[in-house]
Parts: sequence; C-alpha cells; structure tokens
Amino acid sequence: MIKFALIKERKTPPDRRVVFSPQMLKKVVSQFPEASFKVESSDIRIFSDDEYRKAGFDVSEDISNCDVLLGVKEVPIPNLIPDKKYFFFSHTIKKQPYNRDLLREVLKRNIELYDHEVITNKNKARLIGFGRYAGLVGAYNGIRAIGIKENSFELPKAETLPDLKSMLAELDKIDLPAYKFVLTGSGKVAHGAKEILEHLNIKQVEPETYLVNEFNEPVYCHIDVLDYAKRKDGAQGSRKEFYMVPENYDSDFMKFAKTSDVFIAGHFYGQGAPVFYSKEDIQHKDFRIKYVADISCDIAGPVASTIRPSTIAEPFYGYDPDTGGETDFRDQKAITIMAVDNLPCELPKDASEGFGEMFLKNVIPAFYNNDKDGILGRARMTENGKLTPLYSYLQDYVDGTA
Repeated sequence: MIKFALIKERKTPPDRRVVFSPQMLKKVVSQFPEASFKVESSDIRIFSDDEYRKAGFDVSEDISNCDVLLGVKEVPIPNLIPDKKYFFFSHTIKKQPYNRDLLREVLKRNIELYDHEVITNKNKARLIGFGRYAGLVGAYNGIRAIGIKENSFELPKAETLPDLKSMLAELDKIDLPAYKFVLTGSGKVAHGAKEILEHLNIKQVEPETYLVNEFNEPVYCHIDVLDYAKRKDGAQGSRKEFYMVPENYDSDFMKFAKTSDVFIAGHFYGQGAPVFYSKEDIQHKDFRIKYVADISCDIAGPVASTIRPSTIAEPFYGYDPDTGGETDFRDQKAITIMAVDNLPCELPKDASEGFGEMFLKNVIPAFYNNDKDGILGRARMTENGKLTPLYSYLQDYVDGTA
C-alpha cells in the first residue's frame, strides 16, 4: 500500500490549484485500490476540506505518515518533510537562481524529487501540465484588454468566474473589431488560445492570404516556426533543424508585425533562437501590433515589448515604443501588454480537474507497473541525497559555481 497525500499550497501569492479534485481522487482509488490518499487541510484550495471528506477521504493537518506528497507549486523550505517523495513544479531545471536553495535543501533532507515539468514520454514530450489553461486564460485576457482600452466592451476577470464554461459565456456577449490576430506555437498553450478564438467564431486564415489582405471581420493566423523564422543562408529550413540548431535561423516575424493588430504568443522559446522583434523593430513606421497577450512570458527576450511579468491583480501594462519603457496601457500610442506568468491560477477548478486527469492516466500507473515506460525514472531529479544522472548537469548550480 502506497500512501499518497495532497499537500497544502503555501507559496505566495496563494495558489488554489490541486493535483486531484475530490471526484478525480475517487476515480484513482477505484482504479488503484492499493493506493491510499490523505488530504492536508487547506483553507485556500478551490475544493474545500468538506468536499474531500464527503468523497470519503481523510483530511488532516498531519501528513507525515504518507510516502508520496503531491503538490503544484514549490514547497517552501521550512515545510519540506525529510525522506519523502515529492511531486511539484520545482522551477530548478533551467538553473533558476531563486530556487537554488530549495534544490540544495531537497538534497540535504534526502527527498526524492519528481518535477511535473519533466514527466515526459520516451520522445521527451510533456505528459502533464497546465498549458491548455494558460492558453485559454491568456487569450481571454488579451481580448479583455481590447475592451478596456477601447471602452467597447467589459469582460470580468477570469478569476471572478466559477469555471471555464462561465468564461466562455462572457465571450458570447461581446463584439470584436475587425482585427487581425497572429498566434504562435504548436503545443498545449497555443491550442488553448486557439480554443478561445474558435469559440468567438473568428475565421482562421492561412499565412499567404493573411499577409496580403485586410478583412471586414476579425481573423486569425496560426503560425509555426518556419512561418516566422528563415535560414540565414536562404536554404530550405526544417522544423527539426530549427529546434536542434536555432542559430542557423533569423527572425522572419516582422511581416506579421506589420500586418497584425494583436499578437498572442503561445510558442516555446529555446535558447539561441532568433527573437520575434527587437526594440528597434517596434520603432519601425510600419509596426502595427497594438496588443500583445504574451502567454509564454519570456522577460527581456524574444518579444521586446514584454519587459516584465504582470499579475492577476494588474494584468496589463503599456510599452512605450519611443522610450522602450513602461507607460499606462490606456495611452493611445502604447502597446498594451498582458504578461501574467501564472495564468492557470485564474481557472483553478478546471485546471485542477484537467491536471488530475493527466496525472491519473500517465503517472499513477507507473507506481504499480514497475515504471515500465520510464515515466518516474525520467522525472526523478534526486535520490539518496544526490542528483540522478539525468540531472547531474545541475551539480554546478547546486554548488554555486554556475
């Protein structure tokens, strides 16, 4: 019998998401009767303690007798329990300086850490995450910005709505101007954003048509790497090569920047890849983008107008093309930026239910089939107080020499 626990989220600002909803937890134990679950009491979780009790689960302040502790965000160092297995987003795999001490403490306390971000299949494709919900809320927020800045419609904040269904119902009440939307990315984030555009019945247009035409209705163009990047030597490029050797490519995004009103950034940006546009590009007389919903949110990187993350409380800021600095997003000449970096927190119920579904399908079976597909092996970052071979590249980060 493996004893699992759903842990309380303690990171600030508070996160209401959880790995399993009460109903999903019932599904887990019906499929895996040998799994036992305890729920750490929480006053912020989107599902109340009582909902878990009514579903038949023990809710307690003490989870120290559990083996595998399941969370969402980083566990604050004082709350780490030694000698346990933990699942959470550690935000350490890219050597993020702000979490160095967390990884050091995980090693010191002999914790076996599994990071949700590296729960992948054998082809390294991620199996679980909140990407779809980031895309849904990010696109919704971008559209909300248009209504606020132009005083044309008013959408409530997603976090004030009970669920995705209610958020989509709000979109049914609005009319958009005949803007051209460009959407980047090919993963769950971009597909979440695309769901919003499709719900609004915005017509999809292929790049060749999009770039040379104006329309009397809103339209969107969904582009991938070879639409917005080109080989430096003019030769035919390939998607695979772009990801393997991005240094061979230059940005070709300006043709979209000159023909789009709204940019929804749902791409993954790898190190060495060309930027989408620079500060100088924004100053070009034909630069047209007025709204950026930067769901990817790489600061001071590929999207020059994204100069800082924004927050759920204050999701928008303005970028001044003349100075490269921040200004009021309502300013007429400002590019309005939405760069919230924790978007799925605005749809905690749906995000948790979707996450639990993926976790049940892809992770829980690995505990009972000897990890035959290597799911746990690939996600295990630490073991016996050391980094596992797959993550040994983090040793200089832990030592403080990186």
